[in-house]
Amino acid sequence: MATGLSLHVGLNSVDPAQYDGWDGRLVACENDARDLAELARGAGFEETVVLTADGTTENITGELRKAAKRLEHGDIFLFTYSGHGGQVPNSEGGDEEADEFDETLVFYDRQFLDDELYREFGRFADGVRILALHDSCHSGTGIEVREVLTPEAMQQQFQTSDPNRIEDTSRLMPVVKQAEIYERDKDFFRNIQRSLGAKSSRKGSTSALLISACQDNQLASDGPVNGLFTGTLLEVWDSGTFRGGYRAFHRDIQRNMPPTQSPNFYVTGQPGETFLAQQPFTV
Repeated sequence: MATGLSLHVGLNSVDPAQYDGWDGRLVACENDARDLAELARGAGFEETVVLTADGTTENITGELRKAAKRLEHGDIFLFTYSGHGGQVPNSEGGDEEADEFDETLVFYDRQFLDDELYREFGRFADGVRILALHDSCHSGTGIEVREVLTPEAMQQQFQTSDPNRIEDTSRLMPVVKQAEIYERDKDFFRNIQRSLGAKSSRKGSTSALLISACQDNQLASDGPVNGLFTGTLLEVWDSGTFRGGYRAFHRDIQRNMPPTQSPNFYVTGQPGETFLAQQPFTV
């Protein structure tokens, strides 16, 4: 019988001491983590929830590695993240990202590179089904394209035409703050990128499925109860009454989202058609 483990991370703020005074205050991310953990528990997963101040790099990678040690071929791992998204220049990575930026998950103590998450997924045994759900800005593929939104697009998605206020309702780490933090910590990030960019340091063809809140050039909306993506996902799932595979699940979520935030379906390696055709969250 297969085993399912899940890890749900929700950060309503970050440590201002680590982000030069910025606390990244959000509303719905902890709710997202709790609600997705409830979904996972109902589907037969053994769930772990990590919230805000506990959402440090050490704690999250520790939980990822615990899961990697336990799961075997045929098992499933679900990772969900709700919080800010950011990016840092990818001058050292060697992984040929077209826009020369690495996507980051904004953990409580520091930004966590997409390549670092790939490395953690690479610790899982071959044949473990890995599913990730990211409710954060610029989360489409881990390849970020910075695009300036028009005032009309900002008005539609974020109820503001002021580009300095989009952080108030989106899960975007402010661009100015991203630049400040990168300038402060660029040697640290470059060392990580250099080590992870070496082909010898990467496990070949790590297989995972990502369904993300938006495309590379879009922002993800926060909300009063859930993030827009997570809330829509929960509505489509409808307490397990949804029928269809992961592609149909993504398509139905996408149909219920505004054009300014279009969830992405992205795979790495070869997760296999059998997995992709399963009802979502099948253990």
